[in-house]
Amino acid sequence: MSEKPYYVTTPIYYVTAAPHIGSAYTTVAGDVLTRWHAQRGERKWYLTGTDEHGEKVLRSAQAQGMSPQEWTDKLVEEAWKPAWVDVDIAYDDFIRTTEPRHTERVQEFVQALYDQGDVYKGEYEGLYCVGCEEFKLPADIRTDEDGTQRCMIHGTELETVSETNYFFRLSAYADRLLALYESQPDFVAPASARNEVVSFVKQGLQDLSITRSTFDWGIPVPWDKDHVLYVWVDALLNYATAAGYGKDPERFAELWPADVHLVGKDILRFHAVIWPAMLIAAGIPVPKQVFAHGWLLVGGEKMSKSKLTAIAPKEITDHFGSDAFRYYFLRTIQFGSDGSFSWEHLNAVYTSELANGLGNLASRIAAMVGKYFDGVLPEPTDHGPAEQALADKLAETVTTADQAIDTLAFHDALAAINDLVGAVNGYVSEQEPWKVAKDEAQRERLATILYTSAEVLRAVAVLHHPTMPKTAAKLWTLLGAEAKLGPLADQHVQDAGTWGQLPAGSTLTKGDALFPRLTEEA
Repeated sequence: MSEKPYYVTTPIYYVTAAPHIGSAYTTVAGDVLTRWHAQRGERKWYLTGTDEHGEKVLRSAQAQGMSPQEWTDKLVEEAWKPAWVDVDIAYDDFIRTTEPRHTERVQEFVQALYDQGDVYKGEYEGLYCVGCEEFKLPADIRTDEDGTQRCMIHGTELETVSETNYFFRLSAYADRLLALYESQPDFVAPASARNEVVSFVKQGLQDLSITRSTFDWGIPVPWDKDHVLYVWVDALLNYATAAGYGKDPERFAELWPADVHLVGKDILRFHAVIWPAMLIAAGIPVPKQVFAHGWLLVGGEKMSKSKLTAIAPKEITDHFGSDAFRYYFLRTIQFGSDGSFSWEHLNAVYTSELANGLGNLASRIAAMVGKYFDGVLPEPTDHGPAEQALADKLAETVTTADQAIDTLAFHDALAAINDLVGAVNGYVSEQEPWKVAKDEAQRERLATILYTSAEVLRAVAVLHHPTMPKTAAKLWTLLGAEAKLGPLADQHVQDAGTWGQLPAGSTLTKGDALFPRLTEEA
Protein backbone atom coordinates (compact mmCIF):
# COMPACT_ATOMS: atom_id res chain seq x y z
CA MET A 1 0.00 0.00 0.00
CA SER A 2 1.26 3.53 -0.79
CA GLU A 3 1.95 5.96 2.02
CA LYS A 4 -0.89 7.05 4.28
CA PRO A 5 -2.84 10.06 3.00
CA TYR A 6 -2.31 13.28 4.92
CA TYR A 7 -5.66 13.44 6.73
CA VAL A 8 -6.95 16.85 7.85
CA THR A 9 -10.31 17.70 9.38
CA THR A 10 -12.25 20.85 10.19
CA PRO A 11 -14.79 21.01 12.97
CA ILE A 12 -18.19 19.99 11.74
CA TYR A 13 -20.22 23.15 11.82
CA TYR A 14 -23.56 23.69 13.54
CA VAL A 15 -26.32 24.17 10.97
CA THR A 16 -28.25 26.80 12.89
CA ALA A 17 -27.66 29.48 10.25
CA ALA A 18 -25.60 30.17 7.15
CA PRO A 19 -21.78 30.10 7.49
CA HIS A 20 -19.76 33.22 8.23
CA ILE A 21 -16.15 34.12 7.53
CA GLY A 22 -15.01 32.60 10.84
CA SER A 23 -16.10 29.15 9.64
CA ALA A 24 -14.62 29.85 6.22
CA TYR A 25 -11.31 30.86 7.83
CA THR A 26 -10.92 27.41 9.39
CA THR A 27 -12.02 25.65 6.24
CA VAL A 28 -9.69 27.63 3.99
CA ALA A 29 -6.76 26.87 6.32
CA GLY A 30 -7.44 23.16 6.05
CA ASP A 31 -7.84 23.42 2.31
CA VAL A 32 -4.52 25.23 1.87
CA LEU A 33 -2.79 22.74 4.17
CA THR A 34 -4.01 19.71 2.24
CA ARG A 35 -3.41 21.33 -1.15
CA TRP A 36 0.16 22.10 -0.08
CA HIS A 37 0.76 18.46 0.80
CA ALA A 38 -0.72 17.45 -2.55
CA GLN A 39 1.66 19.94 -4.21
CA ARG A 40 4.49 18.02 -2.57
CA GLY A 41 3.31 14.95 -4.44
CA GLU A 42 1.74 13.39 -1.35
CA ARG A 43 -1.68 11.80 -1.01
CA LYS A 44 -4.16 13.82 1.03
CA TRP A 45 -7.65 13.51 2.44
CA TYR A 46 -9.66 16.53 3.56
CA LEU A 47 -12.84 16.20 5.61
CA THR A 48 -15.42 18.81 6.54
CA GLY A 49 -19.11 18.61 7.28
CA THR A 50 -22.04 19.66 9.41
CA ASP A 51 -23.16 18.98 12.98
CA GLU A 52 -26.92 18.52 12.82
CA HIS A 53 -28.10 17.25 16.19
CA GLY A 54 -28.60 18.89 19.57
CA GLU A 55 -30.84 21.39 21.28
CA LYS A 56 -29.39 24.42 19.51
CA VAL A 57 -30.25 22.99 16.10
CA LEU A 58 -33.69 21.93 17.34
CA ARG A 59 -34.50 25.44 18.58
CA SER A 60 -33.21 27.00 15.38
CA ALA A 61 -35.46 24.73 13.30
CA GLN A 62 -38.47 25.44 15.51
CA ALA A 63 -37.92 29.16 15.06
CA GLN A 64 -38.19 28.59 11.31
CA GLY A 65 -41.34 26.49 11.63
CA MET A 66 -39.56 23.45 10.20
CA SER A 67 -38.54 20.02 11.40
CA PRO A 68 -34.86 19.71 12.32
CA GLN A 69 -34.20 17.42 9.37
CA GLU A 70 -35.92 19.77 6.91
CA TRP A 71 -34.01 22.73 8.34
CA THR A 72 -30.61 21.04 8.18
CA ASP A 73 -31.26 19.69 4.68
CA LYS A 74 -32.12 23.20 3.49
CA LEU A 75 -29.11 24.88 5.11
CA VAL A 76 -26.58 22.29 3.96
CA GLU A 77 -27.66 22.40 0.33
CA GLU A 78 -28.52 26.10 0.05
CA ALA A 79 -25.98 27.71 2.37
CA TRP A 80 -23.07 25.55 3.53
CA LYS A 81 -22.03 23.68 0.41
CA PRO A 82 -22.43 26.80 -1.80
CA ALA A 83 -20.29 28.78 0.65
CA TRP A 84 -17.45 26.30 0.21
CA VAL A 85 -17.75 26.76 -3.55
CA ASP A 86 -17.49 30.53 -3.00
CA VAL A 87 -14.12 30.15 -1.23
CA ASP A 88 -12.91 27.34 -3.51
CA ILE A 89 -12.74 24.48 -1.02
CA ALA A 90 -11.62 21.14 -2.48
CA TYR A 91 -12.80 18.77 0.24
CA ASP A 92 -12.62 15.02 -0.32
CA ASP A 93 -15.54 14.18 1.94
CA PHE A 94 -18.43 16.10 3.46
CA ILE A 95 -20.04 14.32 6.37
CA ARG A 96 -23.43 15.06 7.89
CA THR A 97 -24.09 13.67 11.36
CA THR A 98 -27.62 12.68 10.35
CA GLU A 99 -26.25 10.19 7.81
CA PRO A 100 -26.62 6.46 8.65
CA ARG A 101 -22.88 5.91 8.02
CA HIS A 102 -22.36 8.10 11.07
CA THR A 103 -25.35 7.47 13.35
CA GLU A 104 -25.08 3.68 13.25
CA ARG A 105 -21.36 3.72 14.04
CA VAL A 106 -21.88 6.18 16.92
CA GLN A 107 -24.43 3.85 18.50
CA GLU A 108 -22.01 0.93 18.20
CA PHE A 109 -19.22 3.00 19.76
CA VAL A 110 -21.16 4.11 22.85
CA GLN A 111 -22.70 0.66 23.27
CA ALA A 112 -19.18 -0.76 23.54
CA LEU A 113 -18.26 1.84 26.18
CA TYR A 114 -21.43 1.01 28.09
CA ASP A 115 -20.77 -2.73 27.91
CA GLN A 116 -17.26 -2.33 29.32
CA GLY A 117 -18.47 -0.23 32.25
CA ASP A 118 -17.23 3.20 31.09
CA VAL A 119 -20.78 4.56 30.96
CA TYR A 120 -23.20 4.64 33.91
CA LYS A 121 -26.51 6.25 34.88
CA GLY A 122 -26.62 9.19 37.29
CA GLU A 123 -28.18 12.53 38.22
CA TYR A 124 -26.88 15.88 37.07
CA GLU A 125 -27.83 19.49 37.67
CA GLY A 126 -25.88 22.44 36.39
CA LEU A 127 -25.83 25.67 34.42
CA TYR A 128 -26.14 24.92 30.73
CA CYS A 129 -25.31 27.02 27.64
CA VAL A 130 -27.41 26.02 24.65
CA GLY A 131 -25.01 27.88 22.32
CA CYS A 132 -22.06 25.78 23.48
CA GLU A 133 -24.22 22.68 24.11
CA GLU A 134 -22.27 22.39 27.36
CA PHE A 135 -22.67 22.44 31.14
CA LYS A 136 -20.49 25.29 32.36
CA LEU A 137 -17.82 25.17 35.04
CA PRO A 138 -17.56 28.12 37.46
CA ALA A 139 -14.48 29.47 35.67
CA ASP A 140 -16.46 29.68 32.43
CA ILE A 141 -19.33 31.71 33.88
CA ARG A 142 -19.72 35.49 33.99
CA THR A 143 -21.99 36.92 36.66
CA ASP A 144 -23.67 40.28 36.00
CA GLU A 145 -24.30 42.88 38.70
CA ASP A 146 -27.92 41.71 38.95
CA GLY A 147 -26.77 38.12 39.53
CA THR A 148 -27.53 36.85 36.02
CA GLN A 149 -25.06 34.12 35.09
CA ARG A 150 -23.87 34.11 31.51
CA CYS A 151 -21.66 32.09 29.16
CA MET A 152 -18.22 33.67 28.82
CA ILE A 153 -18.20 32.88 25.09
CA HIS A 154 -21.72 33.72 23.93
CA GLY A 155 -22.81 36.16 26.64
CA THR A 156 -26.18 34.42 26.79
CA GLU A 157 -27.96 33.69 30.06
CA LEU A 158 -27.30 30.17 31.31
CA GLU A 159 -30.14 27.77 31.98
CA THR A 160 -30.39 25.54 35.04
CA VAL A 161 -30.81 21.98 33.80
CA SER A 162 -31.50 18.97 35.98
CA GLU A 163 -31.59 15.54 34.35
CA THR A 164 -31.11 11.85 34.91
CA ASN A 165 -28.47 11.03 32.33
CA TYR A 166 -25.79 8.54 31.42
CA PHE A 167 -22.22 9.53 32.20
CA PHE A 168 -18.86 8.70 30.65
CA ARG A 169 -16.13 8.04 33.25
CA LEU A 170 -13.97 10.90 32.01
CA SER A 171 -12.35 11.32 35.42
CA ALA A 172 -10.80 7.86 35.10
CA TYR A 173 -8.73 9.01 32.12
CA ALA A 174 -7.05 12.11 33.56
CA ASP A 175 -3.72 10.39 34.21
CA ARG A 176 -3.67 8.81 30.77
CA LEU A 177 -4.44 12.16 29.16
CA LEU A 178 -1.58 13.82 31.02
CA ALA A 179 0.70 10.99 29.92
CA LEU A 180 -0.44 11.60 26.34
CA TYR A 181 0.39 15.31 26.51
CA GLU A 182 3.79 14.44 27.97
CA SER A 183 4.68 11.77 25.43
CA GLN A 184 3.32 13.73 22.44
CA PRO A 185 4.17 17.38 23.13
CA ASP A 186 2.71 18.46 19.78
CA PHE A 187 -0.60 16.67 20.34
CA VAL A 188 -2.15 20.03 21.28
CA ALA A 189 -0.89 23.13 19.50
CA PRO A 190 0.05 25.93 19.61
CA ALA A 191 1.93 25.97 22.93
CA SER A 192 -0.58 28.32 24.55
CA ALA A 193 -3.39 25.87 23.80
CA ARG A 194 -1.35 22.95 25.13
CA ASN A 195 -0.66 24.80 28.37
CA GLU A 196 -4.35 25.57 28.82
CA VAL A 197 -5.36 21.95 28.31
CA VAL A 198 -2.69 20.52 30.61
CA SER A 199 -3.63 22.98 33.35
CA PHE A 200 -7.32 22.12 32.95
CA VAL A 201 -6.77 18.38 33.25
CA LYS A 202 -4.39 18.73 36.19
CA GLN A 203 -7.19 20.43 38.15
CA GLY A 204 -9.16 17.20 37.94
CA LEU A 205 -11.86 16.00 35.58
CA GLN A 206 -15.53 15.41 36.25
CA ASP A 207 -17.41 12.59 34.60
CA LEU A 208 -19.21 13.72 31.48
CA SER A 209 -22.97 13.62 30.98
CA ILE A 210 -23.29 12.06 27.53
CA THR A 211 -27.06 11.78 27.08
CA ARG A 212 -30.09 14.08 27.16
CA SER A 213 -33.69 13.19 27.93
CA THR A 214 -35.44 16.59 27.74
CA PHE A 215 -35.54 16.63 23.92
CA ASP A 216 -35.37 13.99 21.20
CA TRP A 217 -33.35 15.54 18.35
CA GLY A 218 -30.29 13.36 18.52
CA ILE A 219 -29.00 9.84 18.02
CA PRO A 220 -31.02 7.45 20.24
CA VAL A 221 -29.07 5.71 23.00
CA PRO A 222 -29.14 2.07 21.88
CA TRP A 223 -29.91 0.59 25.34
CA ASP A 224 -32.35 3.32 26.48
CA LYS A 225 -34.60 4.89 23.86
CA ASP A 226 -35.74 7.60 26.29
CA HIS A 227 -32.34 9.24 25.86
CA VAL A 228 -30.44 10.73 22.94
CA LEU A 229 -26.69 11.13 22.84
CA TYR A 230 -25.05 14.38 23.87
CA VAL A 231 -24.29 16.24 20.66
CA TRP A 232 -20.57 16.55 21.39
CA VAL A 233 -20.11 12.78 21.78
CA ASP A 234 -21.97 12.35 18.52
CA ALA A 235 -20.06 15.14 16.75
CA LEU A 236 -16.53 14.18 17.74
CA LEU A 237 -16.93 10.72 16.30
CA ASN A 238 -17.41 12.10 12.78
CA TYR A 239 -13.65 12.16 12.23
CA ALA A 240 -13.55 8.39 12.70
CA THR A 241 -16.87 7.41 11.11
CA ALA A 242 -16.03 9.39 7.96
CA ALA A 243 -12.74 7.50 7.80
CA GLY A 244 -14.56 4.15 7.81
CA TYR A 245 -14.58 3.30 11.52
CA GLY A 246 -16.78 0.28 12.17
CA LYS A 247 -17.79 0.02 8.53
CA ASP A 248 -14.68 -0.24 6.35
CA PRO A 249 -11.67 -1.55 8.33
CA GLU A 250 -9.31 -1.34 5.36
CA ARG A 251 -10.16 2.30 4.70
CA PHE A 252 -9.94 3.15 8.41
CA ALA A 253 -6.52 1.54 8.65
CA GLU A 254 -5.37 3.60 5.67
CA LEU A 255 -6.62 6.98 6.93
CA TRP A 256 -6.41 6.78 10.71
CA PRO A 257 -5.10 8.41 12.81
CA ALA A 258 -5.90 11.87 11.51
CA ASP A 259 -2.84 14.08 11.06
CA VAL A 260 -4.44 17.37 12.12
CA HIS A 261 -7.79 18.32 13.64
CA LEU A 262 -8.27 22.06 13.07
CA VAL A 263 -10.53 23.66 15.70
CA GLY A 264 -11.44 27.06 17.05
CA LYS A 265 -10.06 27.77 20.51
CA ASP A 266 -13.57 27.82 22.00
CA ILE A 267 -13.99 24.09 21.31
CA LEU A 268 -10.46 23.07 22.25
CA ARG A 269 -11.37 21.15 25.42
CA PHE A 270 -13.85 18.96 23.59
CA HIS A 271 -11.18 17.95 21.09
CA ALA A 272 -8.13 17.81 23.33
CA VAL A 273 -9.71 16.28 26.46
CA ILE A 274 -13.02 14.53 25.78
CA TRP A 275 -12.16 13.22 22.31
CA PRO A 276 -8.84 11.54 23.15
CA ALA A 277 -10.33 10.13 26.36
CA MET A 278 -13.12 8.53 24.34
CA LEU A 279 -10.61 7.07 21.91
CA ILE A 280 -8.34 5.76 24.66
CA ALA A 281 -11.35 4.12 26.30
CA ALA A 282 -12.25 2.46 23.01
CA GLY A 283 -8.69 1.35 22.27
CA ILE A 284 -8.41 3.53 19.16
CA PRO A 285 -5.23 5.54 18.37
CA VAL A 286 -5.55 9.25 19.06
CA PRO A 287 -5.00 11.80 16.26
CA LYS A 288 -1.52 13.17 15.78
CA GLN A 289 -2.46 16.77 16.51
CA VAL A 290 -5.28 19.06 17.57
CA PHE A 291 -4.50 22.63 16.48
CA ALA A 292 -6.57 25.47 17.96
CA HIS A 293 -6.69 28.73 16.05
CA GLY A 294 -7.91 32.06 17.36
CA TRP A 295 -11.07 34.00 16.70
CA LEU A 296 -11.83 36.43 13.92
CA LEU A 297 -12.78 39.71 15.54
CA VAL A 298 -14.97 42.38 13.97
CA GLY A 299 -15.05 45.66 15.81
CA GLY A 300 -13.06 44.04 18.60
CA GLU A 301 -15.62 41.27 19.23
CA LYS A 302 -15.90 37.67 18.13
CA MET A 303 -18.33 37.30 15.27
CA SER A 304 -21.70 35.99 16.38
CA LYS A 305 -24.75 34.76 14.52
CA SER A 306 -26.93 35.59 17.52
CA LYS A 307 -25.60 39.16 17.66
CA LEU A 308 -26.00 39.50 13.88
CA THR A 309 -22.33 40.48 13.50
CA ALA A 310 -21.52 37.59 11.16
CA ILE A 311 -20.24 38.32 7.64
CA ALA A 312 -20.99 35.86 4.85
CA PRO A 313 -17.97 34.78 2.76
CA LYS A 314 -19.84 35.71 -0.41
CA GLU A 315 -19.94 39.35 0.68
CA ILE A 316 -16.15 39.34 0.30
CA THR A 317 -15.66 36.95 -2.61
CA ASP A 318 -18.19 38.73 -4.83
CA HIS A 319 -16.03 41.85 -4.64
CA PHE A 320 -12.45 40.65 -4.15
CA GLY A 321 -12.61 37.09 -5.48
CA SER A 322 -12.02 33.79 -3.70
CA ASP A 323 -8.22 33.87 -4.05
CA ALA A 324 -7.94 37.25 -2.35
CA PHE A 325 -10.18 35.97 0.47
CA ARG A 326 -7.96 32.94 0.98
CA TYR A 327 -4.74 34.94 0.79
CA TYR A 328 -5.83 37.77 3.07
CA PHE A 329 -6.94 35.78 6.09
CA LEU A 330 -3.95 33.44 6.10
CA ARG A 331 -1.44 36.17 5.24
CA THR A 332 -2.50 38.74 7.85
CA ILE A 333 -3.39 36.57 10.86
CA GLN A 334 -1.01 34.32 12.75
CA PHE A 335 -2.82 30.99 12.81
CA GLY A 336 -3.34 30.23 16.48
CA SER A 337 -3.91 33.85 17.52
CA ASP A 338 -6.94 36.11 17.33
CA GLY A 339 -7.11 38.39 14.32
CA SER A 340 -9.17 41.44 13.41
CA PHE A 341 -10.97 41.92 10.13
CA SER A 342 -11.83 45.20 8.45
CA TRP A 343 -12.86 46.02 4.93
CA GLU A 344 -10.28 48.81 4.80
CA HIS A 345 -7.41 46.49 5.67
CA LEU A 346 -8.54 43.85 3.19
CA ASN A 347 -8.70 46.50 0.47
CA ALA A 348 -5.23 47.77 1.36
CA VAL A 349 -3.65 44.30 1.25
CA TYR A 350 -5.42 43.46 -1.99
CA THR A 351 -4.20 46.65 -3.62
CA SER A 352 -0.61 46.66 -2.37
CA GLU A 353 0.35 42.99 -2.38
CA LEU A 354 -1.89 41.44 -5.01
CA ALA A 355 -2.88 44.06 -7.59
CA ASN A 356 0.18 46.33 -7.41
CA GLY A 357 2.57 43.57 -6.32
CA LEU A 358 2.12 40.19 -7.99
CA GLY A 359 -0.48 41.21 -10.55
CA ASN A 360 1.43 44.22 -11.84
CA LEU A 361 4.71 42.28 -11.99
CA ALA A 362 3.19 39.50 -14.10
CA SER A 363 1.58 41.99 -16.47
CA ARG A 364 4.80 43.98 -16.89
CA ILE A 365 6.94 40.94 -17.65
CA ALA A 366 4.45 39.48 -20.12
CA ALA A 367 4.06 42.85 -21.82
CA MET A 368 7.83 43.38 -22.19
CA VAL A 369 8.43 39.86 -23.50
CA GLY A 370 5.64 40.52 -25.96
CA LYS A 371 7.02 43.89 -27.01
CA TYR A 372 10.71 43.05 -27.22
CA PHE A 373 10.72 39.33 -28.09
CA ASP A 374 7.38 38.80 -29.83
CA GLY A 375 6.03 36.95 -26.79
CA VAL A 376 8.73 34.24 -26.82
CA LEU A 377 10.81 33.88 -23.66
CA PRO A 378 14.46 34.54 -24.60
CA GLU A 379 17.52 32.56 -23.64
CA PRO A 380 19.47 34.04 -20.68
CA THR A 381 23.18 34.42 -21.33
CA ASP A 382 24.26 37.10 -18.88
CA HIS A 383 23.53 35.58 -15.47
CA GLY A 384 25.39 37.80 -13.04
CA PRO A 385 25.35 38.77 -9.34
CA ALA A 386 21.91 40.38 -9.46
CA GLU A 387 20.39 37.28 -11.03
CA GLN A 388 22.19 34.96 -8.64
CA ALA A 389 20.86 36.97 -5.70
CA LEU A 390 17.32 36.32 -6.95
CA ALA A 391 18.05 32.65 -7.55
CA ASP A 392 19.35 32.37 -3.97
CA LYS A 393 16.34 34.29 -2.67
CA LEU A 394 14.03 31.90 -4.49
CA ALA A 395 15.68 28.80 -3.02
CA GLU A 396 15.53 30.33 0.45
CA THR A 397 11.85 31.24 0.01
CA VAL A 398 10.87 27.71 -1.00
CA THR A 399 12.59 26.26 2.07
CA THR A 400 11.10 28.87 4.41
CA ALA A 401 7.58 28.49 3.06
CA ASP A 402 7.66 24.70 3.03
CA GLN A 403 8.90 24.52 6.61
CA ALA A 404 6.35 27.12 7.75
CA ILE A 405 3.46 25.04 6.43
CA ASP A 406 4.60 22.10 8.56
CA THR A 407 3.94 24.20 11.67
CA LEU A 408 0.76 25.74 10.23
CA ALA A 409 2.48 29.13 10.12
CA PHE A 410 0.60 30.16 6.99
CA HIS A 411 1.37 33.83 7.57
CA ASP A 412 5.12 33.14 7.53
CA ALA A 413 4.87 31.13 4.32
CA LEU A 414 2.88 33.82 2.54
CA ALA A 415 5.09 36.60 3.91
CA ALA A 416 8.13 34.85 2.43
CA ILE A 417 6.45 34.52 -0.97
CA ASN A 418 5.35 38.15 -0.87
CA ASP A 419 8.92 39.19 -0.05
CA LEU A 420 10.12 37.21 -3.06
CA VAL A 421 7.66 39.01 -5.33
CA GLY A 422 8.86 42.30 -3.87
CA ALA A 423 12.45 41.31 -4.58
CA VAL A 424 11.62 40.68 -8.25
CA ASN A 425 9.81 44.00 -8.51
CA GLY A 426 12.87 45.65 -7.00
CA TYR A 427 15.13 43.82 -9.44
CA VAL A 428 13.07 44.99 -12.42
CA SER A 429 13.09 48.58 -11.16
CA GLU A 430 16.86 48.51 -10.68
CA GLN A 431 17.64 46.82 -14.01
CA GLU A 432 15.27 49.08 -15.98
CA PRO A 433 14.72 46.72 -18.93
CA TRP A 434 12.74 49.41 -20.79
CA LYS A 435 15.94 51.48 -20.94
CA VAL A 436 18.17 48.50 -21.73
CA ALA A 437 15.87 47.71 -24.67
CA LYS A 438 16.84 50.99 -26.35
CA ASP A 439 20.43 49.74 -26.82
CA GLU A 440 20.67 46.91 -29.35
CA ALA A 441 24.11 46.06 -28.00
CA GLN A 442 22.48 45.06 -24.71
CA ARG A 443 20.09 42.58 -26.29
CA GLU A 444 21.53 39.69 -24.29
CA ARG A 445 21.25 41.67 -21.08
CA LEU A 446 17.59 42.43 -21.79
CA ALA A 447 16.94 38.74 -22.44
CA THR A 448 18.49 37.77 -19.11
CA ILE A 449 16.48 40.36 -17.14
CA LEU A 450 13.18 39.19 -18.57
CA TYR A 451 14.03 35.49 -18.32
CA THR A 452 15.08 35.89 -14.69
CA SER A 453 11.83 37.62 -13.80
CA ALA A 454 9.71 35.04 -15.61
CA GLU A 455 11.59 32.16 -13.97
CA VAL A 456 10.82 33.46 -10.50
CA LEU A 457 7.17 33.89 -11.49
CA ARG A 458 7.20 30.23 -12.53
CA ALA A 459 8.09 29.28 -8.96
CA VAL A 460 5.62 31.79 -7.50
CA ALA A 461 2.83 30.07 -9.44
CA VAL A 462 3.77 26.76 -7.81
CA LEU A 463 4.09 28.28 -4.33
CA HIS A 464 0.78 30.12 -4.56
CA HIS A 465 -1.16 27.26 -6.10
CA PRO A 466 -2.39 25.86 -2.73
CA THR A 467 -3.50 29.30 -1.50
CA MET A 468 -4.66 30.99 -4.71
CA PRO A 469 -5.43 28.15 -7.14
CA LYS A 470 -7.27 30.26 -9.71
CA THR A 471 -4.63 32.99 -9.82
CA ALA A 472 -1.77 30.48 -9.94
CA ALA A 473 -3.43 28.72 -12.87
CA LYS A 474 -3.75 32.03 -14.74
CA LEU A 475 -0.11 32.82 -14.04
CA TRP A 476 0.93 29.36 -15.25
CA THR A 477 -0.98 29.99 -18.48
CA LEU A 478 0.51 33.50 -18.85
CA LEU A 479 4.00 31.98 -18.67
CA GLY A 480 3.21 29.30 -21.24
CA ALA A 481 4.43 26.77 -18.67
CA GLU A 482 1.81 24.09 -19.27
CA ALA A 483 3.12 23.27 -22.73
CA LYS A 484 6.72 23.03 -21.52
CA LEU A 485 6.48 21.74 -17.94
CA GLY A 486 3.10 20.05 -17.76
CA PRO A 487 0.16 20.67 -15.40
CA LEU A 488 0.69 23.03 -12.49
CA ALA A 489 -0.72 20.45 -10.06
CA ASP A 490 2.16 18.12 -10.98
CA GLN A 491 4.89 20.58 -9.98
CA HIS A 492 6.36 19.65 -6.60
CA VAL A 493 6.60 22.64 -4.29
CA GLN A 494 9.82 21.41 -2.67
CA ASP A 495 11.49 21.46 -6.09
CA ALA A 496 10.21 24.90 -7.07
CA GLY A 497 13.46 26.58 -6.01
CA THR A 498 15.63 24.76 -8.54
CA TRP A 499 16.73 27.44 -10.99
CA GLY A 500 16.18 27.38 -14.73
CA GLN A 501 13.09 25.20 -15.07
CA LEU A 502 11.07 27.48 -17.36
CA PRO A 503 12.52 26.79 -20.81
CA ALA A 504 13.50 29.54 -23.19
CA GLY A 505 11.06 29.48 -26.07
CA SER A 506 7.99 29.44 -23.86
CA THR A 507 5.20 31.65 -25.18
CA LEU A 508 4.04 34.36 -22.78
CA THR A 509 0.62 35.92 -23.17
CA LYS A 510 -0.46 38.90 -21.11
CA GLY A 511 -4.19 38.14 -20.88
CA ASP A 512 -6.46 39.65 -18.25
CA ALA A 513 -5.05 41.15 -15.07
CA LEU A 514 -4.50 38.59 -12.32
CA PHE A 515 -6.05 41.00 -9.83
CA PRO A 516 -8.29 43.65 -11.40
CA ARG A 517 -8.06 47.07 -9.84
CA LEU A 518 -11.17 47.68 -7.78
CA THR A 519 -12.88 50.99 -8.35
CA GLU A 520 -15.79 50.53 -5.96
CA GLU A 521 -15.59 50.55 -2.20
CA ALA A 522 -16.02 47.14 -0.55
